[in-house]
Amino acid sequence: MTIVLSILLTLIIIFIVPILIYGAYSAFFSLKQPEKKMSFFAGVLLQKVGTAIGFVGLFYLGRAYFIDYWLLYSLIWVLMFAITEIGQVLMSDYTPTEASAGIISEVIYFPLAGVIIEALLA
Repeated sequence: MTIVLSILLTLIIIFIVPILIYGAYSAFFSLKQPEKKMSFFAGVLLQKVGTAIGFVGLFYLGRAYFIDYWLLYSLIWVLMFAITEIGQVLMSDYTPTEASAGIISEVIYFPLAGVIIEALLA
């Protein structure tokens, strides 16, 4: 049951933090709004479900090692996703401003989720 709770709490964290960061960026940098907001949020939620399952699942499988290195584990995920953000800038109409908002979100939400799963899965 704690693994399900860990996934749920991780999902909440990694879904809400980017909304707050992108909202702040929108106020200061006039980021473009998605045309179909409900479709956009449904797509983001679906992506975050996969990320939450992967983040918690891999931690759970390697918890004997990662329990003492949860911050390193979280920072590896930050690095993976930050590289993806940069790649999106190079491949699409994703702007450097949007990528920086994504990276800031990841720097916040992966360690925060790491604290949660370390506490619940220890």
